[in-house]
Amino acid sequence: MIKKILVSQPQPTSEKSPYYTLAKQVGVEIVFRPFIKVVGVSEKEFRAQHVSLTDYSAIVFTSRHSIDNFFRIAQDLKVTIPETMKYFCVTETISLYIQKYVQYRKRKVFFGTTGKLVDLIPLMVKHKGEKYLLPVSDVHSSDINSTLDERGLQYKECIMYRTISNNFTPDEVFDYDMVVLFSPTGVTTLIQNFPDIAEKKIKIATFGPATAKMAREAGLNLVVEAPSVEYPSMTSALQAFLKEEQKR
Repeated sequence: MIKKILVSQPQPTSEKSPYYTLAKQVGVEIVFRPFIKVVGVSEKEFRAQHVSLTDYSAIVFTSRHSIDNFFRIAQDLKVTIPETMKYFCVTETISLYIQKYVQYRKRKVFFGTTGKLVDLIPLMVKHKGEKYLLPVSDVHSSDINSTLDERGLQYKECIMYRTISNNFTPDEVFDYDMVVLFSPTGVTTLIQNFPDIAEKKIKIATFGPATAKMAREAGLNLVVEAPSVEYPSMTSALQAFLKEEQKR
């Protein structure tokens, strides 16, 4: 029986977080503890990539980190993002986050429903004339590139931030029945800090295909994979799994 879950993300700032709702509905304890730290690349590192932000007419965002660092770099370089810029996001939640930096205009913002970049491509193809810039982490999957090439899209990936491990301290107690991971770096952090994690058969939930792939290759006890068409969010996938667990 799962009683205590470790979610490898920062504590939600809103009391309305679906994780709190999940904890009450299913009767589990959820602890938040980030496994990674995100560090933006320096202005010098960005310039070395020979990317001019104004050369692109559309930006593809896969996370809030990509949004934060795109606009941070634009500010550092004193680049004014034109009002004609279009934004393509893997989920509606991420698209709404753009409001932190620019006025939200529906005709300029487009989003997918599954959280997967591959499922955003048909929407990008409808705007095939755009030049797409993809802000990414230094650790990212390139599996999508062949699909973008096949569809004839003009695009360029640009590293705007790095993900590094946020290691556990010796006095941190690890007494969880399940761990929720959101990136390949998170998988690496877990294994580095707890080399015998696979042998303990602690249940693992992952978000994103790259994270799931790495968890499987590491021999972890992967029981929940999100997102999917049926369960687009991690909390909905967890809820379905935990309810099934309780029936057993």
